[in-house]
Parts: sequence; C-alpha cells; structure tokens
Amino acid sequence: MTIAELINDKSLKAKAKVQALGNAILDKTIKTTDLIQFAITTSETNKATCIESLEFATKQEPSIADNKVFDFVIESLQDNAPRVKWESAKVTGNIAHLFPAKLDKPISYLLNNAENDGTVVRWATAYALGEILKLKTKHNKELLPAIEAICKTEEDNGVKKKYLDAIKKATK
Repeated sequence: MTIAELINDKSLKAKAKVQALGNAILDKTIKTTDLIQFAITTSETNKATCIESLEFATKQEPSIADNKVFDFVIESLQDNAPRVKWESAKVTGNIAHLFPAKLDKPISYLLNNAENDGTVVRWATAYALGEILKLKTKHNKELLPAIEAICKTEEDNGVKKKYLDAIKKATK
C-alpha cells in the first residue's frame, strides 16, 4: 500500500493510519525520504499525520532519523498549523541526541513556539526543549535561563512540570 493509499483509506481511523505508517517506516517498507516528499506536497492535516508517524517511529527507534528527517521536522516547527508544530517538536525531542552539533536552529524555533497560544504546542515544545537541556550541551548556558524564564510565565501546570523536570535532571 502506498503512502497516499494509506492516508486516504477511509476504513482506518487516524491513530491506525499513524501506527501503520510508523510501522512501515520501522520495517523499512516506507522510506523516510518518500514520506517526507509526500508530506511536503499534501495538505496540512496529512502532513501532520506523516510527522506523527515519524514521532511514533522515532520514539521506538530514534536512529531511523537521518539528516533529511531532522531538517524536515526542524523546518516544520515554523509551520502555521499547530498540529504540525507539536508533532515536529515531539520528533525533535526524540532525536535531538543524535544531532548535538545541529541544535542552534531547533532551539531558536522551539523558544518561539514556547510562546504559542496552544497548550499542546507549548507542551510538545517543553518536551523537546527539556530533552535538549538534558543533553547538557554548550547550549545549556543560554537555554537554562531561557527555560527558567518561561517557567515563571507559563500558566499551564502540565507544561511547567515538563520544564521543571528537565531542569532538575539537567542540573544534577
């Protein structure tokens, strides 16, 4: 079954599509380059489903993410669609440890998304920034105070907890 056929299969619910695509990525039935190409040329909803399938796959096996996956999800952090932003942030959190030398741009985009009106976007952003913070890279010198400042203004306790847990682990 092609990516388009799977996405357009009306008999499958959204989560089933994500799992099917994610499993196809994991078992290499679908190439990540093909998924990215499809995502670039489709609707925002389908793009988000493709990125969610990458999140599903990278949660289990982060190493499936190569430079093309990394670059695609980082650029998608700037998308207008909230679901694209939050799914991209979750993938970023899953794979950041594989790209420690390429974190400047994602950190910048994620810090912008930390101010988003959508709670889910902010939560996923907190997850990604927290995972980057826990890597204890050179970025922590500037990232730690930025996250501490975000915590002071963040009103959602779930989002704030994500940041505080990461701060605790990063400063041990």
